[in-house]
Amino acid sequence: MTSRPKSGPNLFAAAGLDKDAPRPLADKLRPAKLDEVVGQDHLLGPDGALTRMLATRSLGSLIFWGPPGTGKTTVARLLADATELQFEQISAVFSGVADLKKVFDAARLRRESGKGTLLFVDEVHRFNRAQQDSFLPVMEDGTIVLVGATTENPSFELNAALLSRARVLVFRSLDAAAIEKLLTRAEELEGKKLPLDQGARSALANMADGDGRASLTLAEEVWRAARPGEIFDQAKLQDIVQRRAPIYDKAQDGHYNLISALHKSVRGSDPDAALYYLARMLDAGEPPLYICRRVVRMAIEDIGLADPQALVIANAAKEAYDFLGSPEGELAIAQAVLYVATAPKSNAGYAAYGAAKQVAKSAGSLVPPKHILNAPTNLMKSEGYGRGYSYDHDTEDAFSGQNYFPDALPRQQFYNPPERGFEREIRKRLDYWAKLRKEKGGE
Repeated sequence: MTSRPKSGPNLFAAAGLDKDAPRPLADKLRPAKLDEVVGQDHLLGPDGALTRMLATRSLGSLIFWGPPGTGKTTVARLLADATELQFEQISAVFSGVADLKKVFDAARLRRESGKGTLLFVDEVHRFNRAQQDSFLPVMEDGTIVLVGATTENPSFELNAALLSRARVLVFRSLDAAAIEKLLTRAEELEGKKLPLDQGARSALANMADGDGRASLTLAEEVWRAARPGEIFDQAKLQDIVQRRAPIYDKAQDGHYNLISALHKSVRGSDPDAALYYLARMLDAGEPPLYICRRVVRMAIEDIGLADPQALVIANAAKEAYDFLGSPEGELAIAQAVLYVATAPKSNAGYAAYGAAKQVAKSAGSLVPPKHILNAPTNLMKSEGYGRGYSYDHDTEDAFSGQNYFPDALPRQQFYNPPERGFEREIRKRLDYWAKLRKEKGGE
């Protein structure tokens, strides 16, 4: 009597040859159930978004947005199991229109036999607009349940039509507690402790930078390198894995402390302190483009029109870094930091906008005065639209002095530039225009 062949995902596994094949630790520890996924309690906890969906036994199309190593692929696979859908996976990096057509055709055949399909698309943002549009009809008619994964902001990278048909769920970087759970599970699976002292263990978690897969890869490297009885400290760990631990955790207090110190040093016109904190952040592995965004904010919030070139320089630094990369591009960021630190400071524009927003919200939907409204129809002309409007270019000094605020709102002054930098010249203009307005009876 012949024995039945073993079942398996492929001939290699069916023959039992995979048992002794080397498998990465991350693969061996891949969760078999949704409650084994760590670090995503906001999605999979008792009151999580996915937990609620599964309680209804219904699953709509989803976009998983989050950094690498946070469980997006694993969760998609387990969702298919939980809802009894056929799991299919493609990558936008390697797939084209022909591949999509094959997947859709297979899903249609499967649907006719009463089986649904969960199609997991990794790096979905890599598909162009036409490729993204091709998902719409098969999502609408129920041929597939789409689960797309992306590390990029879906609002910018995915079509509005696709986003309107899918719910975006955010996957978070794994915190220290989640990484520790993974390391503990790895030790249980391997039957041995990681040869690390407490400082080195914390450093390893920081090196993973919120990526669960990276933390397990690092653990494997440590076990391979350790001699019997050897315990690594932080310095030895860095030598072994050839990866320096960040000076601070980019998701915790150290990150915010240093960016705050950089911002306040710029605001306080101390270029040396600003350069020091910039170097600290870059040395710790802070993404340079994040620093660029903050420098742009400094140029807007703390300098404004006191030096209009500050925003130009800050944006140029970002473009230069995009073009040159590291390390040359970091010098452009340093130059921008020096520029904003030594520029004259003013928050007048920032304060003016805030005050204007407050009045706009509190005063209600007031209609602008009729003399500055266009009158494209005879009815509107008869109602006084546009009547009495003075074209400023045709007036003396190119300034009519008319009122532009709604009739029901007294004249407001939001912008009050100081006598610093370029705003000194703006102050002169505003004072001159105020004098002319008064002479012309405009206030």
